Amino acid sequence: MSRGTHETEIKLAVANVQAGRRMLRAAGFRVFRRRVFESNVVFDTTAMTLRKSRTLLRVREAGSHSTLTFKGVPVAGKHKSREELETEVVSARTLTQILDRLGFQPAFRYEKYRTEYRAAGGSGTATLDETPIGVYLELEGSPRWIDRMAKKLGFAESDYITLSYSTLYVRWCDAHRKTPAFMTF
Repeated sequence: MSRGTHETEIKLAVANVQAGRRMLRAAGFRVFRRRVFESNVVFDTTAMTLRKSRTLLRVREAGSHSTLTFKGVPVAGKHKSREELETEVVSARTLTQILDRLGFQPAFRYEKYRTEYRAAGGSGTATLDETPIGVYLELEGSPRWIDRMAKKLGFAESDYITLSYSTLYVRWCDAHRKTPAFMTF
């Protein structure tokens, strides 16, 4: 599977997994994809060319599926919106070797458990992400759908998070006086 699209999303911090599940169920969401462990590796050059250009190259292993994703420069706004090109790959290990040969190295690794939810008749997706730094709901869809669902879940625009997990992790490390490394369990 390959797809090229423009993703629009926000993150919302929740107290814990149980609270997130209750909110989603009360808002009419049901599990679409069961909980799966994800290992994500962000690649860059030694000069951090991609980070400096605000783009991203990621290899994700989620259960038995692996994907390569390119994310373009985010568009400023209350939602995080940017180009996303993604394709399934047969072997994350082989792809990592290819990226290495092309001059890309792992720049950041992050792990999470992700459960995907959908609401009947809805056009977007909600995911419940359990990370080493907290639990987050991600809403991905049209801006109108995101705003409507966030409100239905009890959140205000001031609760919207458009930061990446790497930025959230660095901020979490600063707040907890820890040296940033990789966001892993």
